[in-house]
Amino acid sequence: MSKREDEGCHRKRKTEAGPKSEDCVNPNSAVIAAFKVFQQELDTKHDKYERLVKISRDITIESKRTIFLLHRVTSVPDVEEILNEADVKLDSVRQKIGQIAEELKGEDLHQFHRAFTPEENGQTRCLRTSEKSVDKAGRGPTKFCSYLAKPLKVLRAELDSNCRRCGGIQEYVEAVSFHHFIKHRSLISLEEINARLVFMRENNKGEAEVAWTGPSVLTFHITPTDYLLGVADLTGELMRMCISSVGNGDIDTPFQLSGFLREIHDGFSYIGNTGPYEVSKKLHTLRQSLGKVEDACYTLRVRGSEIPKHMLADVFTSRAAAHLDPDDTMV
Repeated sequence: MSKREDEGCHRKRKTEAGPKSEDCVNPNSAVIAAFKVFQQELDTKHDKYERLVKISRDITIESKRTIFLLHRVTSVPDVEEILNEADVKLDSVRQKIGQIAEELKGEDLHQFHRAFTPEENGQTRCLRTSEKSVDKAGRGPTKFCSYLAKPLKVLRAELDSNCRRCGGIQEYVEAVSFHHFIKHRSLISLEEINARLVFMRENNKGEAEVAWTGPSVLTFHITPTDYLLGVADLTGELMRMCISSVGNGDIDTPFQLSGFLREIHDGFSYIGNTGPYEVSKKLHTLRQSLGKVEDACYTLRVRGSEIPKHMLADVFTSRAAAHLDPDDTMV
C-alpha cells in the first residue's frame, strides 16, 4: 500500500483535476459575444423554417381536399356549385400563403424555399439506387437479395410521402390549375397565379421604422420551377378525371383531355435536359398519364360500341395497369 493511500488521500479524477471550462470563459469577451449573436440568428432562422413547414403542410392538406372536391364534377349535375365551393377553399389556401409572405418579409426567399417545396433528399436517392441493385441481384441465380426488395420499397414510399408532404406551393398550383381547366378548358399562366397572391396587411403600431399605420401590401411570387412541377402533377389529376368521366358515360371529355395533355407534353419536351432536375423526373409521370388517356381514347374509338358503358372504366384501368408499369425507370 502506498503512502498516499495509507494516509487516506484519494486520486483526483480527470474531471476534477483542473478548473472547469466555464470558469475559464470570459463573459465579456468579444468572441463570446459574437457567437451569442450567431446563436440567436440561427435559432430565429430555424424557428421560422419550422413555422413555414407547418404552414406548408396545411396548404398541402387544403389543396388536396380541393382537388378531391373538383373530381366530383364528373358525377354531379350542378358543376357551378362545386366550383364555387372550391373557390372558397382556394381562398383559404391563399390566406395561408399570405402567412408565408409575412414570414418571408425582408428575408431571402431561397434560404427558406425548401420549407414549402419538396426535394428528393439523399436518403430517398440512395434507397432508390439500392432498390434497383437489389432487383437486379434478385434476378440472378441466388434469390437472397430479393428478400430486401419489399422493405426497401416500403421505406422509400415513406420517405417519398414525407417529402411530398412539404410541397405546399406546388400542390396549390396543381389545385388552382385544375380548377381553372374545369372552368375554362385552358391552362392558367404563372402571371395569373401570382396576380392572386397579393395581400393587404395592417402594420404594427409598435414598430418604430413604420411612420404610418395604414395597410401594407405583401406579395408572394411562385417560381417558374414550382409552376412547372405543379402543372406536371396536374396531368395525373386529368388522367383520373378522364377515367371517371368515361365511367359516368361522358365520351367527349377523354378526347379533349388527350389533346390538352399532348400540348403539355410537347411543352415539357421542349425544355428537355436544359430545365431543372425535378422537371425531368416529372416528365416520366407525365408520359404515363398521357399514355393512359390515349389508350382510353383508342379503346373508345375502336371498341367503344362493343363495350357497355358501365364497364368502360374497368377496362381502361386494367389496360393501363397491364401496359404501363409505374416502377419503370425514366428514359
